[in-house]
Amino acid sequence: MSTPYQEQGQSTGYYAATPTPSAPSPHPQQSTPEFTQPGPSTSQQSRPSAAQTAEETRKDKTLAEFLLMLDDYEPLIPNEVTEYYLQRVGFECDDVRLKRLLSLAAQKFVSDIAADAYQHARIRSNAAGGRARANQSSGPASARDKTKTTLTMDDLGSALAEYGINSRKPDFYM
Repeated sequence: MSTPYQEQGQSTGYYAATPTPSAPSPHPQQSTPEFTQPGPSTSQQSRPSAAQTAEETRKDKTLAEFLLMLDDYEPLIPNEVTEYYLQRVGFECDDVRLKRLLSLAAQKFVSDIAADAYQHARIRSNAAGGRARANQSSGPASARDKTKTTLTMDDLGSALAEYGINSRKPDFYM
């Protein structure tokens, strides 16, 4: 007879520790292998966590030092311009170091785009210059032309396209 109350020998967990089958199993009892994740043993798992905490501590210290360096750094993009655009997108922060960090990231972004546009202009001028040099005589004017590079909107547009920014004007503006 079963009772709704638990007996002392029964487990209180969701799954019973030892199953009690109602009929004997036709298959002989075999020990089932435990499936574990491949990797280091439990004694080796404590070492990477210690290494991970040491690495995180080092990164935190490096970030703290970097933020202290931002106190003295004056980025090329003025703080007022950065504050204006951050306020315009709804970003509110009183920490000047964070604003300077964002300004530094924007400066790096603009610098990368300008460098890519310059590379596109150099490639374009070398491709066009190779055909034109055969017709020109060598002299002081041709030496000056080799060092002079002009950036065009096509160069800037192709550099911006690498970053996923479309700078092309619609056809009706041309």
